[in-house]
Amino acid sequence: MREKNMSENVILIDDAGWGHLLLGVVIGALKPTDPRYMERRISVSSFQPPNFENKKYLDDAVKIADEIVEVMRPDVETRFKVCSGYVLSGIRKHLRERGFKVEEVEATGELQEKVEGSYIRWCKEMGVPAERLEDKRHFWTFLEWIAEKPEIREKLVKTGWKSWKKKWREKTRLHKSS
Repeated sequence: MREKNMSENVILIDDAGWGHLLLGVVIGALKPTDPRYMERRISVSSFQPPNFENKKYLDDAVKIADEIVEVMRPDVETRFKVCSGYVLSGIRKHLRERGFKVEEVEATGELQEKVEGSYIRWCKEMGVPAERLEDKRHFWTFLEWIAEKPEIREKLVKTGWKSWKKKWREKTRLHKSS
């Protein structure tokens, strides 16, 4: 009986989009036994100057953690299993400071699929054609898509990345002119 009780008191948290050039990040939380799932988005503007340099995305993630607590109503026995991703580091710290048990884990399974699906859905909402999202290696797909209309699509890019400023932005401009 105790083991069943422990499994009921788990909330999983994962993210998707951190390593992708396009859009921001989706953070999802799942209470497996409920099964209650929620997701929130960190806007791409948090990954653009000057917000990126000020790590606004970490503050945004903490606000999402508070929403997760409000919606999922964990008790003192609840264990949060939070993916090891950097964008979630503030969530892990914040939840510990609030007195919760927090475990850093590698994300797999149902939550990972849901969060990645949410990110792909967001891409479609922003106009990325579904067939372009079939390949799991999104970097080149996104770069080519941006290069088709850089003057319009650059606003959807994590332009705070040094690699965008130093290399990829110019490549999308060159692609358009060729």
